[in-house]
Amino acid sequence: MRMGWAWKVVDRKRLNNQWEGQQPFPFRQENKRSMSRLYPLSPRTIGILGGMGSAATVDLFDRIVRATPARKDQEHLPVLIVNDPLIPDRTQAILHGGPDPLPRMQAGIKKLVAMGADFVAIPCNTAHYFLPRLAPAAPIRLLDMIRETVQAVVASLPGVERVGVMATSGMLAVGLYQQALVKAGLIPVEPPADDIERMMDAIYGAEGIKSAGVTAYAVETLGTVGGELLARGAQALILGCTEIPLALQEGDLPAPLVASSQALAEAAVREAMRD
Repeated sequence: MRMGWAWKVVDRKRLNNQWEGQQPFPFRQENKRSMSRLYPLSPRTIGILGGMGSAATVDLFDRIVRATPARKDQEHLPVLIVNDPLIPDRTQAILHGGPDPLPRMQAGIKKLVAMGADFVAIPCNTAHYFLPRLAPAAPIRLLDMIRETVQAVVASLPGVERVGVMATSGMLAVGLYQQALVKAGLIPVEPPADDIERMMDAIYGAEGIKSAGVTAYAVETLGTVGGELLARGAQALILGCTEIPLALQEGDLPAPLVASSQALAEAAVREAMRD
């Protein structure tokens, strides 16, 4: 006896007609009208430029869902994702003259605009080095994860003065978090060179998060680097690479952890729901 779902062929013409002339998937129309214009009562549509890496992109989407004050499906936010894993590595481009990621990032934003996104979140901290070149040409707003993360530190940890930064070697080299923290009146605490190398191995190495997922090695190594930053005087830690919050959670270390991906998710929800 056959059990389970009874599948049947859907008559697409009948399905389309039942919507009284409306297309069930209007964002597929050739003119690519934005969903916000088609549905003026709905919130703004979030665009995610992902693939840097893919697990971090999934994590951001999950955090957006969990940060949304929804009690039913219809109260959640519309989200469009372009996940392009072929965007060249940002640290390689910054430090070693690798392929420029900017053209593929620009193409991804163009796709999101065409699909109907009203603004874009980019779940890659190091990619924000290219934001000054991306934002002026973009017809919609690009959220700034570095600014949102530092603002989250200021708002949620008023007694903290010294903030450790865990990030890629490229991100630490260009100093985006260090500059933003100083501007906010805080003191950045950076890991030494050998800890940066260990942190990069926990992200990119054979047993790292990008290669093998969240391994015991990655969790232990990142926890050790975070502990060393606390020993150097940090009172809180910014998890400034979106792979790091996949391995380190609040409570893993004896200090507050501020995940950049969480700050970006909350900023995206605010932007989508603002009047």
